[in-house]
Amino acid sequence: MNVAKLLQQAQQAQTQMQKALGELEVEGSAGGGLVRVRLNGLKDLKGVVIDAKALAGEEATLVEDLVVAAWQEASRLLEERSRELLARMGLPAGMSGLF
Repeated sequence: MNVAKLLQQAQQAQTQMQKALGELEVEGSAGGGLVRVRLNGLKDLKGVVIDAKALAGEEATLVEDLVVAAWQEASRLLEERSRELLARMGLPAGMSGLF
């Protein structure tokens, strides 16, 4: 077994996975779609959309809560999609935390 070659293959797999996760994007929403957030597979926040209806006459804390709820939904969807991506690449599901 050539350890150097194995390490090189692992590094290539990591690079491919990071690229794939960077291209993966999910959207979470809350309040019936009044607040939407987009995350990429690396959990970078790519965008937040707040419908004007959410701001009309509402308390700021409600809108803040909707943003948090939308982010949580997007994170959950991201975990599901990451597991699917790992499976397609032939990697174990537990590896998503390494990238």
